Amino acid sequence: MNLTGIEEISISDFAKLNLVLGTILEASENLKANKPAYILKIDFGTKVGLKSTSAQITNYALEELIGRQVVAVCNLPSKKVAGFTSEVLILGAVSGKNVHLLRPDIELKNGTLIG
Repeated sequence: MNLTGIEEISISDFAKLNLVLGTILEASENLKANKPAYILKIDFGTKVGLKSTSAQITNYALEELIGRQVVAVCNLPSKKVAGFTSEVLILGAVSGKNVHLLRPDIELKNGTLIG
């Protein structure tokens, strides 16, 4: 354990994560979720392709998500969320009840690897 109480991992463990940049194409409410959430369709470029996820990021308006680039883990197993299959995990910084999505400071090509 490190000072934050979180188990340390090796660089080889970290390297197993497929962190990829993508652009949100569609966003809608996940009406079946217990906690407010959105369903997102994201373009991760030719290698990863189009993926969908359910995310509790309702501090954003749906319309401001369209066209936004995000970082996601693309090689986790799919997970059922309120009857929806979530294929990727988008990353964000948690501040209180809000999640602030990670994104590059310039627009990059979908499918760009994060390392």
